[in-house]
Amino acid sequence: MNDVITTLTSHRSFRKYKDQQIPKDHLEAILNSAQSAPSWIHGQQVSIIVVQDKERKAKLADYCGNQKHIIEAPTFLVFCADFNRAKIASEIEKVPFNAIDDTDMLLVGATDVGIALSNAIAASESLGLGTVPIGGIRRKPLNVIELLNLPKYVIPIAGLCVGYGLNDPGLNPRLPKNAFVHNEEYDNNQTSYINTYNETFRQHQLKKSNGERDVTWTNKISGFYKEKHYNHNYSDVPKMLKQQGFTCKDVEK
Repeated sequence: MNDVITTLTSHRSFRKYKDQQIPKDHLEAILNSAQSAPSWIHGQQVSIIVVQDKERKAKLADYCGNQKHIIEAPTFLVFCADFNRAKIASEIEKVPFNAIDDTDMLLVGATDVGIALSNAIAASESLGLGTVPIGGIRRKPLNVIELLNLPKYVIPIAGLCVGYGLNDPGLNPRLPKNAFVHNEEYDNNQTSYINTYNETFRQHQLKKSNGERDVTWTNKISGFYKEKHYNHNYSDVPKMLKQQGFTCKDVEK
């Protein structure tokens, strides 16, 4: 076991932070690590907005569903799928920018963001910092776009709180390895693995909450996914995609 693997397997999400800013060289190292992530065709389809202004963080916290840890964290990073530079490249070379109409561009952008986000998390935690990714950045994406002045072909995918964490939440138990790792082909014995995991998850929640939270993994997940648009919290995502130029025209063919 080396230090990199130890860092990666020790991840936990912090939702409380000290009132202490990150050293500039630490932040620079985190951003350099994120930028060094691989990307599709080396297109570098990711931009990161660094937010440290308290008023701006407060607005983002509200847009993300009143997540107070965004305010507490000294630095909040917004990871965007960015095809604006690809559009500029097309204009410089005087060629059409037709690929943006393909649904696969959404997968490319989201995947590239995910890889860069993972690098940023690992770099942050290797420096003794706490993090928590924020998918709620897509709850009110039109407000986020306006606040951050995002141009067309740029969409917010995820946020990341970074700071000195308080109240270590400990490690959450993962699904059985057999549910996650599939040899040669997909293992469809998932129900059995999940039933086993349900009790592990339940016992962890009981211990973590001093017996107050009696919930299984399937309780939690099914409750989240039971409604279209996740209980309408993400209903503006289609509007965002259309406004920002992601037409997905190939779906209509």
